[in-house]
Amino acid sequence: MIEVKNVTKKYASITAVNDISFSVEDGEVIGFLGPNGAGKTTTMNMITGFIEPTEGQIIINGYDISKKPKKAKKQIGYMPEGVPLYTELTVKEFVNYMAELKLLKGKEKKENVEKTIEETGLLDVQNKLIRNLSRGYKQRTSLAGALVGNPAIIILDEPTVGLDPKQITEIRNLIKELGKKHTVILSSHILSEVSQICEKVIIINNGKIVAIDTPENLETKTKEKNTLLVTVEDPNGNMQNLKEKIAEIEEIKLLKDNEDNTKQYSITSNNQVDLRKVLFEVLPKEDITIFELKKSEATLEEAFIKLIDSNENEETFTEESKVDKEKEKAEKKAAKEKAKEEKKKLKQENKKGGKE
Repeated sequence: MIEVKNVTKKYASITAVNDISFSVEDGEVIGFLGPNGAGKTTTMNMITGFIEPTEGQIIINGYDISKKPKKAKKQIGYMPEGVPLYTELTVKEFVNYMAELKLLKGKEKKENVEKTIEETGLLDVQNKLIRNLSRGYKQRTSLAGALVGNPAIIILDEPTVGLDPKQITEIRNLIKELGKKHTVILSSHILSEVSQICEKVIIINNGKIVAIDTPENLETKTKEKNTLLVTVEDPNGNMQNLKEKIAEIEEIKLLKDNEDNTKQYSITSNNQVDLRKVLFEVLPKEDITIFELKKSEATLEEAFIKLIDSNENEETFTEESKVDKEKEKAEKKAAKEKAKEEKKKLKQENKKGGKE
């Protein structure tokens, strides 16, 4: 289990991570998301013990990583972004080296290295120099370095970046298998990948946690409209008048004309309204034949963009409010100084008038 408690990381006047808290349960596969510069990699580096937090506490399977770093780090396998490898080594030499760094020895090391190479699909290339490998095999080698020693927690920073579709599928399947035996934290810019692999998502922006939930819940919560995609045969053009027949419809939009003389429309209503039953009742009466009707599903990408935009607007509003308050404070101070000055001036004039 991982517990991140009120963690902040500052670099001089810059706050990279600002008072974040979350927990990851044993066996969970977590997606860690955020735009560039949001604080993802900084947070992952703090969890691995690569850098220390300025404030707060990180506990790895019961060990505070600042107080008992060796015991805490022993629980973690880390695959950093950018695949940093020793390219002059063979695959097997690299995995052996990583096993030695994790203090594995003798028979235990030999068995663990062999098992890890097999699990990551590197048997055929284990004796090749890393510099001669394809990008996909380099990713697998980096993953093997994280896995050797069988750590309870695997942290993967952008594990599929730069791969072709086939390689992405292979690494994705490998991560799914890892999720059966390990706790996994996965950072990725490919949100469709995250929604397929991860049970829970943590979204960070401007160094703060924006949302923690399942991909499905995030998609549902941020969905504002209910859109149906319907393919119909409409010889009399009655679809355009459908809004008059069904009051709950907000918008009807023609998407495409098909070669078989059918047309596909999107029909939008409020998120609380499901029009499917009504459409099945009304369309036949209007001489419209339904060929296909399905819901347009919300995506994690849409949820991510809405949450980030909402957070940006909130940050802007907070900053503007701060500026307004400072401005108001300055204006009040100026008015007070002016009143004081006028009072002083009036007092001097009265004093002068009294002498005369």
